[in-house]
Amino acid sequence: MKVNAQALRRGNVVELDGRLYVVLSAESFHPGKGTPTTQIDMRRISDGVKVSERWKTTEQVERAFLDERPFTYLYEDAEGFTFMNMESFEQVAVPKDVIGDQSVYLQENMEVQLSLYQGVPVSIELPQRVTLEIVDTEPTVKGQTASSSYKPAVLSNGVRTMVPPHISTGTRVVVMTADGSYVERAKD
Repeated sequence: MKVNAQALRRGNVVELDGRLYVVLSAESFHPGKGTPTTQIDMRRISDGVKVSERWKTTEQVERAFLDERPFTYLYEDAEGFTFMNMESFEQVAVPKDVIGDQSVYLQENMEVQLSLYQGVPVSIELPQRVTLEIVDTEPTVKGQTASSSYKPAVLSNGVRTMVPPHISTGTRVVVMTADGSYVERAKD
């Protein structure tokens, strides 16, 4: 299926020269003069080589047809990460390089969208937000206002992020899985 280059997002799979590539990042540029372009960073699925392409935003790119289904994360072992389809109960082992640095946000029983190409997992889409606990941060300074100042904190998965000054150790917070940025205090 052909799509405009501008419509590509992280996790999409495209076909170029008979090979499949998973999109790692997509950024559109709209200069004041000239043609708008889209910069796509991709990883070739067959051997893991990273490639960078630039297209006009209106150029057509072949998007591969994938079987996208919800799977539940079970556990991690030497082969990678194991997920289960809750309808058929089939289990799929996903190699660590397919998930990449997003693996720190995987939580037991988390539902993800897994994309399969001819039965082989090629990309994964995690929920946009996850709830984690703050395990280490600087103490709250009395009299400090909740303005735009943020302080560093370490989450329960080991990721460092910036949080508002009123957040203390032990607080559960919601963070974005795309970049680990703080969203809000958890409501649970």
